[in-house]
Amino acid sequence: MPVPSADPAAAELAACLALLRGGSRSFYVASHLLPGPLREAACGLYAFCREADDAIDEGADPVAALAGFRSRLAAVYRGEPQPFAADRALARVVVAHGIPQALPAALLEGFAWDAGRRSYGDLSGVLAYSARVAGSVGVMMAVLMGAREPQVLARAADLGVAMQLTNIARDVGEDARAGRLYLPLDWLREAGIEPCELLARPAHSEALGAVVRRLLGVAASLYARAEAGIAQLPPRCRPGIYAARLLYASIGQELARRDFDAVSRRSVVSTARKIGLLARVPAALALPSRGLAEPALAEVRFLVEAVATHPCPALPTAPPKASPLAAWGERAGWVLELFAELERRERQEVLALSARPTRSPTQR
Repeated sequence: MPVPSADPAAAELAACLALLRGGSRSFYVASHLLPGPLREAACGLYAFCREADDAIDEGADPVAALAGFRSRLAAVYRGEPQPFAADRALARVVVAHGIPQALPAALLEGFAWDAGRRSYGDLSGVLAYSARVAGSVGVMMAVLMGAREPQVLARAADLGVAMQLTNIARDVGEDARAGRLYLPLDWLREAGIEPCELLARPAHSEALGAVVRRLLGVAASLYARAEAGIAQLPPRCRPGIYAARLLYASIGQELARRDFDAVSRRSVVSTARKIGLLARVPAALALPSRGLAEPALAEVRFLVEAVATHPCPALPTAPPKASPLAAWGERAGWVLELFAELERRERQEVLALSARPTRSPTQR
């Protein structure tokens, strides 16, 4: 929504927060897991990307929508944002935190791949897609927290990619019924599954479960690598990000308990299980740093390099120190509420998808 040029930054932030309540999972989770001031910056990032995602994924002309948002992003980086709250908020954030244009541009590219209903021939293709729609988010969030070291950013990208692989594994059935397929096609064929048949008649099988398990194995290794990066974040940020890591990984564990059936029904982590996981969050303050030096995935390297070559802004004065665990304790309750809201929203999405006519493989 356009805002008058005289509107203060507070009004633009309020508009971004309004978008946040209906937002995409990655930004919605990530922003709420940050301390207050950083959450405001995340909202500036989120609002622009949310508007783009909606317009490209749901609009009548995705190609025109993508071109429009690429033009808007270019204007932001010229210092001439268009008169929209999201654009103006984003313009302030990218300058204050030194976020290179390549990061939000990568996210737009991922949205374009979704709109084009791409499928991916091998794991590298799936990782390249995940790098754009989620690895870029991980790197941007790390930059907001003040991290610019390549090794830390590589681990932030690992966490984003791991979360996206978990989403892909969980949503195999829903995606197939909507005419989308994100599993590596070569893995499916190796398992004796023809992709077109899976799209036409989604059904769980032992072979498909093995493919889902294999993808979750890749995610698990990335979650483990990401912990070394979490250990390098500011102490007040670590508990929330570690909570996100635990909660997302638990989706894969729930799938394992159901024999990796990602078709018959959606795997949901119970509230009781979430409470148990949150009890492990204090361990975030003592995570080991081993694995920090592992090389970045080839598919995310461009994100890390973009930050390395971008000018670093002057660091703000550090706020007074407070107990990281005390701050986390204040936020733990709403973390549970956050995931409950996500689950409600996801169920609504499933109902909406089931009401739409399913596209045939030839329309992908």
